[in-house]
Amino acid sequence: MTLIDSREGIGAVYRELAAETGVAIDADLATSRLGPPLETEIAMWFPLADVPAVAARYREMYRDHAIANTPLLPGAAAAVDAVHAAGGQVIVITSKLTANARLHLEHCGLPADELVGSAYGDGKRDALLRHRAGWYVGDHEADMRSARAAAAVAPELATVAVGVTTGPCDGAALIAAGADVVLPDLLGFPDLLAARGY
Repeated sequence: MTLIDSREGIGAVYRELAAETGVAIDADLATSRLGPPLETEIAMWFPLADVPAVAARYREMYRDHAIANTPLLPGAAAAVDAVHAAGGQVIVITSKLTANARLHLEHCGLPADELVGSAYGDGKRDALLRHRAGWYVGDHEADMRSARAAAAVAPELATVAVGVTTGPCDGAALIAAGADVVLPDLLGFPDLLAARGY
């Protein structure tokens, strides 16, 4: 929910999964709390012993039900273009399976330079450090905490944590989690980048 609006596609997968397994899943509720790893949500509906197999099946179904109907969010393409115009690289760090995230990027025509999938919490922090990222834009409190954790390990990066309220977290939550700046969407990101001298 930072670059793409995956709610409709994810909801479609949950509805297909419910039909296949016979387990009642509230797809609207599930899509209202996107961000954490898939297994966290699957565990809300299935016994823990079944979570790995159900998550694997979800990821298989994802390709057929979630890619085509997932659009870019407003400002996403311009934000990526602004980073490239400033001489930077765009590194997409997501909790989604890498292969599925790549399908989204290809479908939307978004030119990311690097893609790190299956990352959350410390995994996002480590990806930020590995790629020496100076900015991190995310829609979840955990994203802001990852940016702050990266900055604590490598203060020379002076990581700027930018929260966008296009996901499940509001501005107050993002600021409390460490956001330096909060935007309602990515439409204002090129101006923010320019204002910081890029």
